[in-house]
Amino acid sequence: MTEADDHPHSRVHPPILTLVHLAAAFLLQWLLPLALPLPVFIRGLGGLLALGGLALAVAAVRQFNLAHTTLDPHGAVTSIVTSGPYRFSRNPIYVSYVCLLIGFPLALNSAWGVLLSPLLVLLLDRLVIQYEEAYLQRQFAQVYLDYKSRVRRWL
Repeated sequence: MTEADDHPHSRVHPPILTLVHLAAAFLLQWLLPLALPLPVFIRGLGGLLALGGLALAVAAVRQFNLAHTTLDPHGAVTSIVTSGPYRFSRNPIYVSYVCLLIGFPLALNSAWGVLLSPLLVLLLDRLVIQYEEAYLQRQFAQVYLDYKSRVRRWL
């Protein structure tokens, strides 16, 4: 594998995709407010979901740092991370992005994040995850296939 090929070639940066969805949720709430009387406990659950998403992202990033490998989609991965939240999900950072998209708007009394979350999941899958998984399979062969057979993609 040449140095130019030693990364997944994802079609979009996942944080950017998530920020676009968050911005769209708030823009849609401003342009087309959903007149949903969300109870205070739902708003509270949204806040907890957003905080949980942040905590999950921090835990996942920490595992990358401990493994001395990169989060950069244009960098070469040196090892497969299988500890911490990666024991339960192959993509805990993307799970955290979905939690943020659902939770943050809900905490602010908007359901648009809930409605946009299936689109975020679909786009992460099609524009990012399929390229990352193909790269990891090329890079780590059976080690990655074994991990993939033990751990779910999302949850």
